[in-house]
Amino acid sequence: MAKTIMIQGTCSNAGKSLFAAALCRVFREDGFRVAPFKSQNMALNSAVTPDGLEIGRAQAMQAEAAGIAPDERMNPILLKPNSDTGSQLVLCGKPVGDYSAVEYQKKKKELLSEVLKAYHSLAAEQDIMVIEGAGSPAEINLRADDIVNMGLAEAVDAPVILIGDIDRGGVFAALYGTVKLLSEAEQARIKGLVINKFRGDIKILEPGLRQIEALTEKPVLGVLPYRHFDLEDEDSLSERLRKTKAESEALLRLAVIRLPRLSNFTDFDPLQAAPEVALSYVSSPAEIGAADLLILPGSKSTLEDLAWLKAQGFASCIRDFAASGHPVLSICGGYQMLGERISDPLHTESAHDAVEGLGYLPLTTTFAARKHLRQVTADCAAFPFLGENISVHGMRGYEIHMGDTTFAEEVCRPFRIVRAGNTEASVLDGAVSADGRIAGTYIHGIFDDDHFRRAVLNRLRARRGMEELPIQYRCGAEKEHAYDRLAATVQRSLDMDKLAAIIAAGDAR
Repeated sequence: MAKTIMIQGTCSNAGKSLFAAALCRVFREDGFRVAPFKSQNMALNSAVTPDGLEIGRAQAMQAEAAGIAPDERMNPILLKPNSDTGSQLVLCGKPVGDYSAVEYQKKKKELLSEVLKAYHSLAAEQDIMVIEGAGSPAEINLRADDIVNMGLAEAVDAPVILIGDIDRGGVFAALYGTVKLLSEAEQARIKGLVINKFRGDIKILEPGLRQIEALTEKPVLGVLPYRHFDLEDEDSLSERLRKTKAESEALLRLAVIRLPRLSNFTDFDPLQAAPEVALSYVSSPAEIGAADLLILPGSKSTLEDLAWLKAQGFASCIRDFAASGHPVLSICGGYQMLGERISDPLHTESAHDAVEGLGYLPLTTTFAARKHLRQVTADCAAFPFLGENISVHGMRGYEIHMGDTTFAEEVCRPFRIVRAGNTEASVLDGAVSADGRIAGTYIHGIFDDDHFRRAVLNRLRARRGMEELPIQYRCGAEKEHAYDRLAATVQRSLDMDKLAAIIAAGDAR
């Protein structure tokens, strides 16, 4: 039977996901079979498993840290917000419908059995399970039917580590308040506290550590320093959406349109990491400025975001941007928007039967009930981009979209899918305008390919009269290095002997 440790936080974005990933890497390096688990995730960044099932991006990242393939059992419930009050429910990797917040709360009790089934099935194959909570366990209005924080901890008898973010300020109040809002039994489950994102001299912090230990009667297991790790984020709270490299430090400027329901923005993390690139997320045409490349990303609510694009003036902006000789790339929902028409006969996303697209590519998309979910390997045999063909083979990515796309006329299809899941294939994907300035694809993750990313950046450099560069940033290697640095930071900063004792004892009181 697997041992367990659960990470809960004083708030969203306290550092639970990365802390869990760090523990997955530490335990793997120690020779244990370890897997991540999060019963309920709410995020628009998702991942596709080798079996073609959908889970939260954070659990896929944690699985990577653990050295194992992502598995739908790691995240049995994924909520993908598609309105201000509702979400698509993905259960055990498959979408099962849309639910309002009220409807979902009523449904949680019956979902607990699915959560526990997934957990116990996965745990039977592991030595250690690293469980991540969601938000805060002190959301007392949600406690009655909780299946992701203390409710889950009780169901699987897991000891809990509580982590707080000192960079936000008020970490001692957050830790104390969280503990004291819990029942006595729940408080007893908390075996230690961790303070995250500390900057400065820890000697100044130490009196506070001793006081919070006395007030909560919980040991502080460690203080994690403020460090940047170039790893995938989970949701829109991500600092990536707000941070930009200073233009003075960059030679190329890339702009991603920040759609209201922007999804899978991890597509652009490798571009953001490139030393020569300043990538920004823009919410108005005026913010695009002198960008070298404009990117229209994926969306969870394509029709709603298309209406927003038009209302904000992006339709004419994209046309003018391309007319001036600048390229526009689009992925998934953004690719659909660039077509002539989007039909929704089943009213999957709206009450409209059809909506006029932006009209920059000769394609029509029809929404259907089926969701396309699969990992793919693709060749880019001939992608006419800024005067030259980009040719790259063996690109790995994934598809995750509603809708089937057809073409009104012959058009350049830049990608050929040669493998879908575990099956060989030969399917064309994407489209490029006749002048090579506007292009789109359904394949997420294309910029993870070092050769494709370098080819795109070099064509942008050439347009600016700069020499081409070799590959400087290798995505896979850098990610592995980041996991190792993350694990080493946790090992240096945490009392690992105390943590090991907590895991060995379980929830023994």
